[in-house]
Amino acid sequence: MRVNFFRKKQQCSLKKRDRSERDLVEIFLGWTLIRAIFHRGYVLVALLYFVVVAHLSASELTLLGTAVSLTLAFTDIPAGAWADAVGRRWPITIGHLLLAVGMIITGLVVAFSSIVVTQVLWGLGWAFCGGADVAWLTDELDRHDEIDRLLTVRARLDLVGGAIGMVVFGALARLAGPSAALVVSGAGMALLGAYVALQFYERNFTPARERRWKVSLPILRRGLLLAFRDHEILLVFMATMMINAAAISAWLFSKQLINLGLRNEPMLWWTAIELLSFAGGAVVLRFIEPRMNGVGAARRTYALACLAGVLGMVVLAYASDALVAAIGILLASGIAFNITRPVSVVWVNRRTTSEVRATVHSCLSQAESIGEIMGGFALAVLTESGGVSAALIGSGALIMLTATVVALSPADRAPQAVLDSK
Repeated sequence: MRVNFFRKKQQCSLKKRDRSERDLVEIFLGWTLIRAIFHRGYVLVALLYFVVVAHLSASELTLLGTAVSLTLAFTDIPAGAWADAVGRRWPITIGHLLLAVGMIITGLVVAFSSIVVTQVLWGLGWAFCGGADVAWLTDELDRHDEIDRLLTVRARLDLVGGAIGMVVFGALARLAGPSAALVVSGAGMALLGAYVALQFYERNFTPARERRWKVSLPILRRGLLLAFRDHEILLVFMATMMINAAAISAWLFSKQLINLGLRNEPMLWWTAIELLSFAGGAVVLRFIEPRMNGVGAARRTYALACLAGVLGMVVLAYASDALVAAIGILLASGIAFNITRPVSVVWVNRRTTSEVRATVHSCLSQAESIGEIMGGFALAVLTESGGVSAALIGSGALIMLTATVVALSPADRAPQAVLDSK
């Protein structure tokens, strides 16, 4: 009887734990889906708003992207270290509020200088969110056998939510105008921030008791030491900088389509292209989801995605009409840019320890920003001197170099060693 009692008690405890884990995963994945709806809907409308309503030039578009990247470069790592010191919920909440303010004001201004300010706020919001969300899920779930798969599912849901957001906000922009769509997306992001504050409980994290800014400094130092001593993390950082230097050219995709004759119903066509791009990325992620745990899987997937991006850039640069250019966008944005980011997150996360997880992920975000800054200035020069096509070819060459570096690297060719937590 006593044995049966303890057995039933243990089974009940396991059921409660399984239910708690399911709740946690559902909260995170649900939040991922809803955030993607507002975020991607905003990005879709904003990119056309900048061209059709604000009439920004190609060089202004690339400089706008560079302004966002500069903001992230200066704030990403401090925000990540702060999240490792105080907890992950409140930085994510603050990030949502900053995103919301930037998104709402974007729909109310047209001057280039004012738009730059809105994008700086938007970038600051992503700095607070970046790294803290993955750190929250990884530590609260505490299931290293499941986290790689869940991060891939998260990336897929981000694309699904993005597709929904583009349909909803593309339709809203068509019916009520781009400005109204941008304001609504920002209001939705603010409400989502309140949801994070209420639902993102932290049971496996103990905040620092000392002054938070003092604790953040040694956390920052430990995170940087781990990042720069691990050769695989360094490889991912280098590849991330290169791929994001090339990815800044995505700011020119809508401009290239309009240059090739896509002037009738640009919002409708751009929405359709983006939807197909997200659908392609979601299909590829669904395919690789059960295969991400294998030795060499991350490296091979990253390199193959880059090769698709090279082909896409070449097709887009030499396209004779908007239809051919759309195929190039599907390859570059739909596969290369949509796949390399989640693969890099999984790759870095499996080599990062709990106490500096948000900091190291913020380093990854900063690598993205540094790449975008370098690429932004280079593309602005290429665009002014040789036009949009020259900038796209330059981006394709850089993606090819990234694929070569990753494919030839000795990293991720052996079973992962257990990391110590020093």
